[in-house]
Amino acid sequence: MSSSIVVPVIDVHSNNFKELWPAMVVAIKTSSFIALDTELSGLGNRKSLLAESIEDRYKAIWHAARSRSILSLGIACYKKLDQKPPDSYLVQVYNLTLLCSEEYIIEPQSVQFLVQHGFDFNKQYGCGIPYCKGNNKGGSDDRGVHIRTLFTELLRARKALVLHNGLIDIAFLYQSFYAHLPERLTTFTADLSEMFPAGIYDTKYVTEFELRLTASYLEYAYKKCKLENSRSVTSGSAGPHVHLEFCQYAGDLSTYIDYRECPAVTSTEGQTDVCQRFSAFGWCPNGTKCPLSHDTDLIILQDEKCKNDKRKRRKRLRDKKGASDTGEDCSVSDGAPTNKMANMEEDKEEAAGDQKEADEKSCTDGNSHMDDGRDMKNDDEEENGVGEDKTNPGDSAVSDGEGTGIRSTESNAEARKKVDAGTHRAGFDAYMTGYIFAYACALIKKEAEPGPEGADAQSEESWLPVCINKIYLSGKAAPLNVVKSTFAKSSKAHVQKMEMVWGQKM
Repeated sequence: MSSSIVVPVIDVHSNNFKELWPAMVVAIKTSSFIALDTELSGLGNRKSLLAESIEDRYKAIWHAARSRSILSLGIACYKKLDQKPPDSYLVQVYNLTLLCSEEYIIEPQSVQFLVQHGFDFNKQYGCGIPYCKGNNKGGSDDRGVHIRTLFTELLRARKALVLHNGLIDIAFLYQSFYAHLPERLTTFTADLSEMFPAGIYDTKYVTEFELRLTASYLEYAYKKCKLENSRSVTSGSAGPHVHLEFCQYAGDLSTYIDYRECPAVTSTEGQTDVCQRFSAFGWCPNGTKCPLSHDTDLIILQDEKCKNDKRKRRKRLRDKKGASDTGEDCSVSDGAPTNKMANMEEDKEEAAGDQKEADEKSCTDGNSHMDDGRDMKNDDEEENGVGEDKTNPGDSAVSDGEGTGIRSTESNAEARKKVDAGTHRAGFDAYMTGYIFAYACALIKKEAEPGPEGADAQSEESWLPVCINKIYLSGKAAPLNVVKSTFAKSSKAHVQKMEMVWGQKM
């Protein structure tokens, strides 16, 4: 179906931070958009994160960001290539190991999860990049080589920011590298709207409300998009085709590279033991002890097979009904569009069967609201390093087959050996987030079918207008809109920071 590609992730720590600084700043400044992901030391009270009131949710996040810390930061810089086929990108991925210089809470659940997935706490405490949270403490955030200055460079670049289920991520980034979080949500969103003038995009919102995938947790969304892209490339269709290229790393720089392999999807015939909880939400209470499969490739292919089987059943019912209908019966749908006829003729047993499948897919507790909460719990915890379980994307990822791969002096065996010892979930998760966004932009742009020349450039400038500044909220029909309302003022700390970032008063 597709060939494997290898994604290089540059491992950044205190010993090489200064050496890699110029390359990171250039990657940020020359990128078209930037995807970020974090690993956190904890999230605090989980029930408060699912509060009915959005203000109450924000208060819980506010307390968590004040008392916990970012352990690892993933940055994926996607640069659109002008002299290449449409939707071609040069991708540079960095994983920064961080160490907060202040006291912070680290939750046992977080430690257990991160250790299970290769996070090296010895490395973090030995060579994590130090930083202080909250307001500036005597130093300057626009000079020197430190993480807060890097965040300032990101703001100055005025690039679109891409996150996955990003409310917690962006709150922790604000508190850790910018200033103390405002106490009110409206003030926070007002600040964000000015910090990122090119817009904030949440791929969790994109996958649920625009792509409408069967599931929207990060690994599922990424692999599904890559699989569809690979099929489009292989079939030779008109698109959309997302093409990726990676830098060539040689010499001393090659020693900082960790590789994540994305092997081609393999046949799954005869395998049906999928964990329904993990299939729906990417989370399972049994974790690695679950006897059922958590293989996302298998889950995607079974979802597709289920959809195809339902289409075939509906076609058989239409054919059967069409053969037995009298002329009077046929007159009811005579001249109706095919899709309307299908709805008119749908068998009650078929509908009941579909509902049963949906119920099994979406709920094992009999409480749909709780499952919405579980979905948020999965995304907030899985993507921030405090979840229960996650398969390794490097072990079973779907490849699109259109990447350039890595042309370096290391052999495939050596690269694979590095994959086995990889620790950088944040870096690879940022890459996956960026890929989903790139694919969604290409797909939605194609569906819009811009006419006159120059419309493409306009759409690229605004990326996804229907999704800009909309952050996903679990269990809510509407997203959080990142806007500055008429009744909200920016925080004083933000106004001072913006004067430093832009060199002028807001």
